[in-house]
Amino acid sequence: MSIDKDSWADMMQAVQAFHDKHRFKETGGEELTYRVALMAEELGEISSCISKGKPTEELAEEVADLLILLMGTDIATEFDLNEAFWNKMDKLMQRKSRMVNGRIRVSEFRGVEHPDEKSA
Repeated sequence: MSIDKDSWADMMQAVQAFHDKHRFKETGGEELTYRVALMAEELGEISSCISKGKPTEELAEEVADLLILLMGTDIATEFDLNEAFWNKMDKLMQRKSRMVNGRIRVSEFRGVEHPDEKSA
């Protein structure tokens, strides 16, 4: 079997094979509360890489861990992450950005604008 490493479908098949190999569905590995805790753990590891100035290779590995968890959540909940990604990108591209505390934000801003927020 040939794997196209640029193919979303092949990436999803690899994550599915990982879930199948370790029987995640039968052993609690697809339970959402557990998965969210693992994602929080990975975010902490990503933060540690950045705050401790670890090599980019270590950061890339932790980000890959988070991506695999996100893709596995697609499998566990049976939604289409690829479709959700493109739907969200369409929404994001329609939003305006603002500077908040000196940093760019692209969000759904509702209500009163704060004095330190300026439309960009």
